Amino acid sequence: MKKVWHLYIESSLILKITIALVLGVLTGLIFGDNAAVVEPFGDLLIRLLTFLIIPLILFTLIVGINQTSLTNMSRMGGKVFLYYIVTSALALTIALTIASVINPGEGVTLETEEEVNVPENPGFISVLLNIVPENIVNAFSEMNLLGIIFTAIVFGIAIASLRSSDATKDMGDRVLQVAEGLNEATFKVMGWILQYVPVGIFAIMAKTTGEQGMETLTSLGAMVGVFYGSILVQLLLYAFILTLFHVNVKEFFAQARTPMLTAFVTQSSSGTLPLTLNAAKNLKLSRSLYGFSLPLGATINMDGAAIRIGVSAVFAANVVGESFALGNLIEIVIVGTLATVGTAGVPGAGLVMIATVFSMAGLPIETVVLLSSIDALVGMGATMTNITGDLTGTAVINAAEDRKPKEAGIQAE
Repeated sequence: MKKVWHLYIESSLILKITIALVLGVLTGLIFGDNAAVVEPFGDLLIRLLTFLIIPLILFTLIVGINQTSLTNMSRMGGKVFLYYIVTSALALTIALTIASVINPGEGVTLETEEEVNVPENPGFISVLLNIVPENIVNAFSEMNLLGIIFTAIVFGIAIASLRSSDATKDMGDRVLQVAEGLNEATFKVMGWILQYVPVGIFAIMAKTTGEQGMETLTSLGAMVGVFYGSILVQLLLYAFILTLFHVNVKEFFAQARTPMLTAFVTQSSSGTLPLTLNAAKNLKLSRSLYGFSLPLGATINMDGAAIRIGVSAVFAANVVGESFALGNLIEIVIVGTLATVGTAGVPGAGLVMIATVFSMAGLPIETVVLLSSIDALVGMGATMTNITGDLTGTAVINAAEDRKPKEAGIQAE
C-alpha cells in the first residue's frame, strides 16, 4: 500500500487527472444515476478549492502591489480590462459566424409551456458599486471577488505607503514579511490539495456523465458541435496571440492544462482560481499582475460565456424560424459583450446573459428550456475557455511589460 501511495504521489498531475476523467466517464455511463453516490467526493474538491480563494487573492495581491509602482499597476489594469473586453467581443463574433454558417436548431420545434424564471439582471452600475463592499466581513463571507480584490488593493497600497515613509518603514516591512509568509503557506496548502484533485474530478465526472448520459449529447448534437467548434477556434486564437507576443505556447499549455481540465469538470471559474494562480506562478509571471488579473478575470472575463450566447442566439432564431440581419448581429455582439461583464458574480449568470440578449433580439425566452438539457455539457466548455482566456491575457500582458525598460518595475516570482 505504501508503494502504491508513493507511485501516486510521484506520478504527474496531468496523468492522474486524465485517468480520473476517463474513469469518471466510464463509471457514469456504466452506473447511470447510481454514480451520484460518489458526489460527496466532488463536493469536497470544490470546498477545498474555495477554501483557498480568499487567502490566495488577498496575500498574492498585497505582496504583488509591493513589488511594483502604482503607475505600473494602473497601466497594467487598463491593459487587462481592454484585453478582456476585446477577446469577449471576438469570442462572440466567432460563435455567431460559425453558428450562422452551420445553423444549429433547424428542424427543432419549440413545444413547451414550461416557464423559465430568469434572475433579475442587476445592471452594470450595481456591479460597479459591488466592488466596494459594505464591510470587509461581508466581502469575505459572501465570496465577493471584486470586493476582495478591492480590499487587497487598498491594504496593499497602505502597506506600500508605510514602507515609503522613514518613520514607518520598519513597520511596513514587517507587515509585508508576514503577508509574504502567509502567501507561501497558502501555496504549500495548495500543493497538498493538488494531490486530491484527481479524486474530486473522478467523482464530479462520474456524477455528471451518469445524469446526462449520451442522450443529452445526441438530442442537440448540432448545437453542442457548433459550440465546441467555436471554442476550438477561440483556443487557436489564444495560441496565435501568445505567439504574437513571443510566449512559448507549448510551455503555456503545459501549465494551463491542469486548471483547464479542472474548470471543464467543475464548471467553476472562481473555484478553479487557486489552480489558475498556481499555473501563473509556475509560468513565472509577475505576481503583481496575476494577483490582480486572474481574480478579476474569474469575475468579468467570460469568453466561453460569450461563445455560449452567440451559438444560443442563432440556435433560438432557427428554432422559431427567424434570421438575423448584419445590424442584428452587431447589436448582439455589443450587448452580449457588455452582458458578460454586467452580470458578473450573479447566481444563474449564464441564464441572465442569454435572457438579456434574447430579449434585445426579440427571441423567445422559452427556448432556454431546450438549452437547459445540455447546460452541463455547454457549461464545461464555457468555463474552461473562460479561465484559459484569463491566463492567456495575463501571459500576454506580462510579456509586453517585460519588454519595457527595467524601471517599469515588473518582477517575476
